[in-house]
Amino acid sequence: MDLTYPPEAETFRAEIRTWLEEHLPPGWGTPGFEMTPDERASWSDEWNKTLYEGGWICASWPKEYGGKGLSTMESVVLNEEFARVGAPLRADFFGDTLVGPTILQWGTEEQKKEFLPQIMRGQIAWCQGFSEPDAGSDLASLKTSAVLDGDEWRINGQKIWTTQAQYADYIFLLARTDPEAPKHAGISYLLVPMRQPGIEVRPITQISGSAEFNEVFFTDARAPKANVVGGVNNGWKVAMTTLGFERGTSATTGYRRFQKELEMIIDLARRNGKIKDAVVRQELAKAWSTVKIMQVNGYRTLTGVLTNSKDTGLAALGATNKMFWSEYHQRVTDLAIDILGPAGQVLTGSGEEDFVPGVGRSTAREGYAPSVLQSTFFFARSESIWGGAAQIQRNIVGERVLGLPKEPKAK
Repeated sequence: MDLTYPPEAETFRAEIRTWLEEHLPPGWGTPGFEMTPDERASWSDEWNKTLYEGGWICASWPKEYGGKGLSTMESVVLNEEFARVGAPLRADFFGDTLVGPTILQWGTEEQKKEFLPQIMRGQIAWCQGFSEPDAGSDLASLKTSAVLDGDEWRINGQKIWTTQAQYADYIFLLARTDPEAPKHAGISYLLVPMRQPGIEVRPITQISGSAEFNEVFFTDARAPKANVVGGVNNGWKVAMTTLGFERGTSATTGYRRFQKELEMIIDLARRNGKIKDAVVRQELAKAWSTVKIMQVNGYRTLTGVLTNSKDTGLAALGATNKMFWSEYHQRVTDLAIDILGPAGQVLTGSGEEDFVPGVGRSTAREGYAPSVLQSTFFFARSESIWGGAAQIQRNIVGERVLGLPKEPKAK
């Protein structure tokens, strides 16, 4: 693992740093800098336009599709510099990071021309329709069906835990298009308009009071025949590439949200005197060490990507990192509530929109206003489940990396 970046990467870093200094609002990132929710919403719209004009949205995409054609190293530096100052780098996470790269790799020229420019300009909001009530970790058990009806797919079924579905213009979803095929083989990857009859979105109110997740019901919903990505019945393979995007270029920045949050928790302990407790200090030191391990593992992951390493230790990092950070986050938010003491049992939020690290902008329901730390504590309960449950990640490491026997199937 070599932590020295090549000279051309550092030259590119200076370019990005200068651009950020010229385009971020005066005072951005300094103590006391604040925006009201209305000011931030207005600025976010303008910032998306500024990013697009600067060419930074989807900058790693090929030039013929509007990107800058950045190398992996340049993309890493770009992510690092935006993360360093806390500046947004994406118009729409699901579009920029997941479905856009998937269309780039698997889509037809017609699909690329139709969807990629709109993704880059932030003109389409997306959501992901993979999980179902009986198909979470065992995603291939999904039951949502798509039947070809003339020039359209007719879709019936249900998706769950669909983030931001209430705001989305399109959903990229997996549907069973051949019920007779083996369960991994009869699935297709479809791009489906959300704003149509036959689609019902029901927000799921979480314990934090917010409702970013949703249930989505499809009753004879429609999608054009041409909106299959990667070919009919090839959806499983396409979906696996979607789930794998951005691991390399964001590897060196993923730890930052945990570092920022830990600084908040340490500051809380100083303010209420718990920092004098030897056990609290020990737990804070342990948390700091864990965040540093995340940082180092990020560089190990980047090394593996840059060298195309087949080393089993590096190959295991995807699964082990998910276990590592999700279980750490539950422990450290437990610690935060312990440091709050009895005050942790009282909702102390403003009731307005807050930024929750790892979650994004979050608005509590009326009359129920947790603080940022309380919201983070609630949200962390789910992190060892979504994106691959911890038990599944352990199976992956055991079977694919350590070569242990496969887990017996239930009879």
